[in-house]
Amino acid sequence: MSVATAPEYRTLMGFDYGARRVGIAVGQTVTGSASPLTILQQPASTEFWRQLDRLVAEWRPDALIVGQPLHADGSSGAIAQAAATFGAQLGERYRLPVIAVDERLTSWEADQVARELPASRRDAVAASLILMTYLEGRSA
Repeated sequence: MSVATAPEYRTLMGFDYGARRVGIAVGQTVTGSASPLTILQQPASTEFWRQLDRLVAEWRPDALIVGQPLHADGSSGAIAQAAATFGAQLGERYRLPVIAVDERLTSWEADQVARELPASRRDAVAASLILMTYLEGRSA
């Protein structure tokens, strides 16, 4: 009889990329859960990367999940290309796996989930929904 090993605890960090701000969430593969973390402003700025460096050092993710904002027909536009570039920057900077996840409708769903929250909080909620999309896809 073989003994099954316990699943490895894996921490994920999810991103809802935008040219002005990036929503960030954290999740666990063991629990299959994700939670909004924060929103960082101005992703092209040095301060953005300093703040993100601190978050990555604190949470120590094993992988980074970046939402791909595709069009309804699945095609890629300018913002999807910018998100892909952002994902490549993350992978290069942190030397972690970066996984792109189709995020169609997560912003709408985040609006529905976070109606009582400030509008800016929606991006962190959207990042958690992107993570949940990835986690649900893993278990399917």
